[in-house]
Amino acid sequence: MKKIINTPNAPAPIGPYNQAILSGNTLYISGQIPINPSTGELVEGDIKEETEQSMQNLKAILAAADMTFEHVVKSCIFLKDMHQFTQVNSVYGSYFDAETAPARETVEVANLPKFVNVEISMIAVK
Repeated sequence: MKKIINTPNAPAPIGPYNQAILSGNTLYISGQIPINPSTGELVEGDIKEETEQSMQNLKAILAAADMTFEHVVKSCIFLKDMHQFTQVNSVYGSYFDAETAPARETVEVANLPKFVNVEISMIAVK
């Protein structure tokens, strides 16, 4: 059985999907881009600001499912420019303990929704 997880503290979906699905003890979080949920506007600036907003959106969704970043077992980071990896990694890494960080891949893509520079999805387990 699946439970739909949606919170006003993260951006509303921009298509036919939900912010997250809880199936058993596993939470599948849709990719989050740097949209400020309060304004609905893209956070534009440097890649660190964009990554920070994406991580805050993920944090809000985790909280809506009574989870934290400690529950995350897998992440996927999509970047428009792999040259920005170091900056993205520094922000992303600040949310995890290096010794217990989740599995992850980071891939460069041609484009992302709304032509943002970063999108991050996660899987968490309670």
